Order: sequence, then C-alpha cells, then structure tokens
Amino acid sequence: MESIKLKQGIFAGIAATLVMTMLMLIAPMMGMPEMKIGNMIAQFMGMPVWVGWLMHMMVGILLALIYVFAVRDRLSWHPFVKGILFALLPWMIMQLMVMPMMGIGLFSANASEPAKMVMGTMMGHLVYGAVLGLAAKARSVGKVAVNL
Repeated sequence: MESIKLKQGIFAGIAATLVMTMLMLIAPMMGMPEMKIGNMIAQFMGMPVWVGWLMHMMVGILLALIYVFAVRDRLSWHPFVKGILFALLPWMIMQLMVMPMMGIGLFSANASEPAKMVMGTMMGHLVYGAVLGLAAKARSVGKVAVNL
C-alpha cells in the first residue's frame, strides 16, 4: 500500500509541478509578472539555472508526497477541493518566509507589482493543488491515478 502511495505522490507531484510551471512561464502573456521560479532559486542559491528548476521540481514532488501520505485520506471532500486547500499552505509559507528571504518581501512587497505577484503565485499554487488533488485521487490497490 505504501509503495502505491509513493507512486501516486511522485506522479501527482510531477504532473502538478509541470502544469504549475507552464502557467508560470506563460504568466506574462496574461498580464502577470514573470515568475521563472527555477531561475529565481538558482540566482538566490548561486547555482546553475538547471539546478534551480530541478529543486523546484523536487519541492513539488515532496509536497505531493506530504499530501498523499498525510492529508489526502484524512479529508472527505472532493479531491479537487482537498488539493486546492492543501496548496494554500505552501503558498502562504512562500509569501511569509521564502519571498522575504529572497529579498522580495513579505507578500512580495518589494516586487515591481506586489499585488500581481501575490495573485500570480496564488493562481499558480491553486492550479498546482487542483492538479495534485485530481492526479493523486485514491484508487484501488495496484493502480496509480493517470487521468486528470
């Protein structure tokens, strides 16, 4: 059973992170600020850009594993709702801790357009959560969620 949850978490984490990343990359086309998180992580850590993007993917998978092992089966709501509500936690942590550490400020106060940055990051996390909830839907033993 645990190996099934592990597979579900990894699959859902990859799927949700990829969809969120695609949204972040097209954000400027929707009037939102550029949010190349992999580049931001790499610059902050003083590492190559590919390492920043890899770290972004690893965090997405880790969060999905936390969701599958600690949250998903404890709530009786629709998977879509559970995923979205779960995704608000990492978004809040990002706005309260990560953004200030990176010099962007509390709730992105130092960004060129703080409100758009806060809304853009929230939108990205809500999309991550929706995909996560649907992709990590509990299935019968031996099956991993593959339909979004």
